[in-house]
Amino acid sequence: MQLIQLKGLGEQRVKDFRKLNINTTEELVRYFPRTYLDMTNRMSIREVLHGDMALIACTLVSVEPVRMKGKLRIVRALLEQGYDSFTAIWFNQPYVAPKLKPGEYLFYGRVQNYYDRVSLINPTFERLDASKKLKGLVPVYPLKSGLAQWMVRDAVKRALAVEKFPSVIPAELLARYRISSLDDAFRAIHVPESASEMQKAAERIALEEYFTLISAFKLIKGDKGEARLRRYTVSERDVANFEKRFPFAFTPGQQGAVRAIFDDLTGPVRMNRLLQGDVGSGKTAVALTGIFMAAKSGFQAVYLSPTEVLAAQNFRLLEQYFPDFRVGYLAGASTAAEKRKMKAAIQNGEIDILCGTHAVLQGDVHFRDLAFCVCDEQHRFGVAQRNALAEKGEAVDVLVMSATPIPRTLSLIFYGDLDVTTIPDKPKERQEVSTAIIPARKYDDMFGWIRGEIKRGRQAYFVCPKIEDDEGEVTSVTELYEKLRGMLPEIRFALLHGKMKEKEKTDTMSAFKAKKYDALVSTTVIEVGVDVPDATVMVIYNAERFGLSQLHQLRGRVGRGSVKSYCFLLVGSESETALERLSILKSTSDGFKLAEKDLELRGSGDFLGTRQSGKFLSEIKNLRYGTEVIFTAKKLVDEAFERRLNLGAIKSAAMKKYEELKDVVLN
Repeated sequence: MQLIQLKGLGEQRVKDFRKLNINTTEELVRYFPRTYLDMTNRMSIREVLHGDMALIACTLVSVEPVRMKGKLRIVRALLEQGYDSFTAIWFNQPYVAPKLKPGEYLFYGRVQNYYDRVSLINPTFERLDASKKLKGLVPVYPLKSGLAQWMVRDAVKRALAVEKFPSVIPAELLARYRISSLDDAFRAIHVPESASEMQKAAERIALEEYFTLISAFKLIKGDKGEARLRRYTVSERDVANFEKRFPFAFTPGQQGAVRAIFDDLTGPVRMNRLLQGDVGSGKTAVALTGIFMAAKSGFQAVYLSPTEVLAAQNFRLLEQYFPDFRVGYLAGASTAAEKRKMKAAIQNGEIDILCGTHAVLQGDVHFRDLAFCVCDEQHRFGVAQRNALAEKGEAVDVLVMSATPIPRTLSLIFYGDLDVTTIPDKPKERQEVSTAIIPARKYDDMFGWIRGEIKRGRQAYFVCPKIEDDEGEVTSVTELYEKLRGMLPEIRFALLHGKMKEKEKTDTMSAFKAKKYDALVSTTVIEVGVDVPDATVMVIYNAERFGLSQLHQLRGRVGRGSVKSYCFLLVGSESETALERLSILKSTSDGFKLAEKDLELRGSGDFLGTRQSGKFLSEIKNLRYGTEVIFTAKKLVDEAFERRLNLGAIKSAAMKKYEELKDVVLN
């Protein structure tokens, strides 16, 4: 049902929901709470730590006029709790100001504490007299525009009254395994009577979503691979000679990966393989060897990178290792004349190996005989983009790479359309990065040491944790940038965050690599980055707020040269749990072990999020559920397909849900 048809919703309210991409009642009830308020757990502003989510009962004293800071429109309110004063700040939400009147409130938001000034960032709020009607667990939704929490709660309640949620899992399996009603789960997730009921509802909804996703992957892969059309003429001796071009010996893991690719390319079925390995495991060298197999056989190859900085770096590598082949470059920043010339050369077969960004995916890029594709940092490219690249040739062999370790127990599920190869080891030349946990009382000592490193020509990263809302994130990293510039005036700082335009980010990273800056203050956008050999210091603020896998990826941005490198984990909370978790990172550099531990500690919902899964599972990113949900879904899918239960409905639901995975054949 369209939202406009829902009783009690006016035209303006419908427009507000539309800004959240909610147009129907089904989309509304699939808009899950990002957290819940325990109305009995109110906190003292004196007790909260930087980065905490806090429910604060307080008095609103006054509201400042809306003011501008760059492109941001800022609303600021003065709050009091007893004798303590603090502020609430909203970014790009000017519509909040007229709703705020002096009086008693409940505020809920993330705490920010810089320069000993405490603020709540983009908090939700309710008048204290109105909030008395709220009992137990109260859902909190991500908001935009003129919507308030009570408006969403009321609309969801109305939508639940008209929506039904039949399960795509075959009825026979639902009965056999005593799986609860999906319809009941949707009601319980929005209005849970207890934490236990909310948890069970989250797991049931996640089970349905994983069943649908894994079914889609199973449909893509089918029972048989696509038959090979080309015959690769490269020999094992040719490959061995190419490997000698590298200034290091391949590890057993790299050799195994090269053998898997060679076997694929000389076998009867086209390659569709995921190559995953930890930071520094030598995946790029393996990919270049695969490209050589295609080029040596007389075919075209393409190397796709997610950013222009990374693409430019890979282009230089290709030029270095393929002096006897014609290498081209195509990116968004290329001039119109350069693009026309390059596209003509690609189509005419005058380019053997093309390196580029998303620009390669454009419809007017045609290859003469594309045989081999490499997608670097695959989590930045969706299945549809991988398919678009592969469709630029017939039965193209595809190698996708990831430096983001997925636990071995999950990789076959989430990359169900791919064969998986893992490089478990690292080159011997790769140095370990020394990791230290730094409490607040030792910050000054650390800064003094960093000054010395930079005087010796080294460079440093300072990473700020991601805040729930984008505008708060930008402000947080900007404040850290200004604070560091004031503390360390002799150091040349650059600023990088996700709200910057792609060209700004590219220019900043290029300038940092060229040593025009000594230090880079950034959000986590530097996780997928470039080799900066002189970057030897990684400082991560509020490290306890990151997952272990994410911390490991950030740590991997340093130690890429020959000089000893260091990672400092700055903790805002010295709780026993936080320190114990961070000590795991300190004790190992094995990304796969850390990924398994991360999954165990945080649960699959938090571990995967949207970063790991792209567009997939984005609806349930706010839900928390255990790993067993995924394996139950996999078991149910396998049984449904093996016994051919309700396959027509499963295919229809899977393809409707994931439209980008179209044109699959049910074997």
